[in-house]
Amino acid sequence: MSLVCPVGPEGNLLSDPAKEHCKRLNVRHPVLTLDEMETLKSKVYVDKDGKKAFGSHVIDCTFPAGSGPDGMLQALERICDEAADAIQGGIGESGTQAVILSDRLVGPDRMALPSLIAVGAVHQHLLKTKQRPKSAIFAEAGDCKEVHDYATIFGYGCDGVCPYMAYEALCKMNNDGLVEAKSKSEFSDDEIMTNYRKAVGKGLLKVMSKMGISTLQSYKGAQVFEAVGLADEIVYRCFTGTTTRIQGTDFEALYRDLERLHQVGYPDNNNIETILVQNDGQLHYRDGGEAHLNTPGGMANLQVAARTNSREAYKEFARLTNEQNMKVTLRGQLKFKFDPSRAVPLDEVEPVKEIVKRFATGAMSLGSISQEAHETLAKAMNAIGGRSNTGEGGEDPKRFLDNRRSAIKQVASGRFGVTSHYLANSDQIQIKMAQGAKPGEGGELPGFKVSEYIAENRHTTPGVGLISPPPHHDIYSIEDLAQLIHDLKNAQPTGEVSVKLVSEVGVGVVAAGVAKALADHITISGHDGGTGAAAWTGLKGAGLPWELGLAETQQTLVLNGLRDRVKLQTDGQLKTGRDVVIACLLGAEEYGFATGPLIALGCIMMRKCHLNTCPVGIATQDEELRKKFAGEPEHVMNYFFLMAEEIREIMAKMGYRTMEDMIGQTQHLEVNRRGLHYKSRGLDLSPLLTPASELNPSAGIRNLNTQYHGLDLAKDNVLIEKSKDALENGTPVVFDEEINNLNRTCGTMLSYEISKRYGKEGLPDDTITINMKGHAGQSFAFTLAKGVTMNVEGDANDYTGKGLSGGKIAVFPSQEVLDDGFVAEDNVIVGNVCLYGATSGKAFFRGKAGERFCVRNSGALAVVEGTGDHCAEYMTGGDLVVLGETGRNFGAGMSGGIAYVYDPENKFPERCNMGLVGLEEIDTIEEKEKVFAFIQEHVEVTESPVGQRMLENGIGVQEFCQGLPT
Repeated sequence: MSLVCPVGPEGNLLSDPAKEHCKRLNVRHPVLTLDEMETLKSKVYVDKDGKKAFGSHVIDCTFPAGSGPDGMLQALERICDEAADAIQGGIGESGTQAVILSDRLVGPDRMALPSLIAVGAVHQHLLKTKQRPKSAIFAEAGDCKEVHDYATIFGYGCDGVCPYMAYEALCKMNNDGLVEAKSKSEFSDDEIMTNYRKAVGKGLLKVMSKMGISTLQSYKGAQVFEAVGLADEIVYRCFTGTTTRIQGTDFEALYRDLERLHQVGYPDNNNIETILVQNDGQLHYRDGGEAHLNTPGGMANLQVAARTNSREAYKEFARLTNEQNMKVTLRGQLKFKFDPSRAVPLDEVEPVKEIVKRFATGAMSLGSISQEAHETLAKAMNAIGGRSNTGEGGEDPKRFLDNRRSAIKQVASGRFGVTSHYLANSDQIQIKMAQGAKPGEGGELPGFKVSEYIAENRHTTPGVGLISPPPHHDIYSIEDLAQLIHDLKNAQPTGEVSVKLVSEVGVGVVAAGVAKALADHITISGHDGGTGAAAWTGLKGAGLPWELGLAETQQTLVLNGLRDRVKLQTDGQLKTGRDVVIACLLGAEEYGFATGPLIALGCIMMRKCHLNTCPVGIATQDEELRKKFAGEPEHVMNYFFLMAEEIREIMAKMGYRTMEDMIGQTQHLEVNRRGLHYKSRGLDLSPLLTPASELNPSAGIRNLNTQYHGLDLAKDNVLIEKSKDALENGTPVVFDEEINNLNRTCGTMLSYEISKRYGKEGLPDDTITINMKGHAGQSFAFTLAKGVTMNVEGDANDYTGKGLSGGKIAVFPSQEVLDDGFVAEDNVIVGNVCLYGATSGKAFFRGKAGERFCVRNSGALAVVEGTGDHCAEYMTGGDLVVLGETGRNFGAGMSGGIAYVYDPENKFPERCNMGLVGLEEIDTIEEKEKVFAFIQEHVEVTESPVGQRMLENGIGVQEFCQGLPT
């Protein structure tokens, strides 16, 4: 990835190369220093012929204070015209190659336009006049400080920014002794500005990577955003083409904000407070600062209500929370429409014990929170008939048979703890496509939170930090997702398969694809959900409110006649009965809670979850701090029962006896105009409130049917029947079977039967031996359990051995093709992403594997005769022997396990990603004997001539390279 970018006049790509095409400025970092900005402003570069090659023109982006919205709009029009004129040039004078939009002249009598508004307007204006390729746009901006500020301004066309005010504020803080250095006693001003630029650069790269963009040149002007709460008049003028669904703030409201900020910066009185940099509570709650949903008063009342089962305390909590909702959420801008003639007696409404069955706790992993907190949530949800969620960190198998069992088992991109036994002990398996709090990022657990217990459950190494890959490596299309859904349905035939999506524009279309891919359940996760480890940029600048995503999903599914096939759930700061009823009216059948239950258990919102220092023992693995955990299952139970009672009261007033009848009835919602803030008065919430039934009157608006997964046609039904003696009595069985590529996920339902009967330990090795002939379909031997050996004479498709859980696999070519001259070691025998997330077992392949072989392997032994790119990526355990060439980027992100690569020509070091991997020779007798044993077993099961030659000729230690995590 790169932030280096050439800017300035672009030549005609279709014309012959000429020196004029080279007259561009190479910007090595988009966040400019003060010196770089001064150089840009003051110098004109000339070529060898004495002609101007690169010059700049500064445009003042301030306007007279007190001139009102009209003055602001006139200033906006002026800077657009001035930019166009400067680029065009006068008579006999060539135009400028860079315009610099500067708010340096801001002062008591002059207000500054927001830099994003100014840059966006100029960028769009120059696009319309067809001048944008002729010039660069730079900004000298006092309001750029956070990564999201830069991400947006570059996304809307800026080529470089000099954040002079951020520099000055940092230098002042440094001079006042407010900046602490970890490595030495003090920083110089130059050092602190350099470090700030580096930090912003890393943040920009993170944002770009989440969007799948690798160069700033591609990111600039890409407009990868949705506007939330901006009126069309602003979007059309400054951010043309950006999606804005609910309207909102216009130029008049924007001016009022600018005026308020200007008064803060240049007050009438000059007391000491006015010269301090204010903390307005954007990140942490500050009294009198930015409104936060979780207030000290609300949290205190919730904890009293949870601990004492006090209805009065709960009502006060709900009142305070609902008031805050009016300030910070879309649902806070809505109100219920009650018809007194429809009201029903409260005693006719379904009881709380039925309502709470629709509740689930959030996917908080064992590791992000303590064992005590994780188990307490599970106990509470099991007691009330709801569901707790493991999160992506696995679960202790000892919990599977008691009240600590989590009903929802999550499968994320890291596949931590995912085994046949884990999946078999679930009521629902949730595929985490993304997380509402940080869409585009994988889960993250710092090394100091990876204790021995956590590492054991995740099948990783204690003390080593864990990062889930941003994508699932077995999902690159909706068809791949359908395959994973099918895999998981085979792994737990009696449970549901859920897919967790993030609320964002277009999520409805994605959800329709998920429903067609045969998911049973879809979760729409809102942007304001909690997380134990995420950058502020992701928390505050990515994702959308669940209200938008849920409404879009409900409407799209109904429109396409798919809604009756799936259940809908939503989550993201749901805290009160009012929140739940609104979610129900917008289309959700089930409701997820995370922050609320944690507060009920004692969370005090320190926001230090990632530091392992939680003072109440919730978000920590420190044994001493965990002793401070005082939460009880009854606290969560009380909270949910009180919330359910509030729901019942609203239902009675609305005229519904069951929540099932209330799902999708948006006609009971309307905009609360009296409660709108001045910036919200232009909101158009009709996209949320459109009744889905009007879009397709003949379609269901809630779940009425179940998906057909075709498990009755699976090959495993035959395998289970032939393995009956082994399953029931432990008697070894051996049999032959034909297989073709229509037989997907073969061996998984058989593994489910073993896991349900025999648990984690499975059966003794080779209790069931199945010799198959043909072409194995996708996900062959997915989560194959211990005791099963599956040999394929032929070949296998993608995802073979994915999630291997103790079983044995061997794939080798048939004798017929060998007799025809087929050379196995020169050809691919299995597809891509084999052994993804394998935790134990063995796999032997006589031939080459495709890309991403052994990605996230955490305990299996694999022997293969060559691989494609990205082999051993994110590997955390196990042994890998490669008896041939590898592709590039071997071992990227590898933090555990050992790889042995046959490399007689010394090509491997160039193909290995040395970021986390060190290369050594096999220099001990023990290691040599270990590799010898692996190859010998490979030869025994596959009759590999490559391995046989090595054994006969003796393994040359110097010809093997040993890859170890550093």
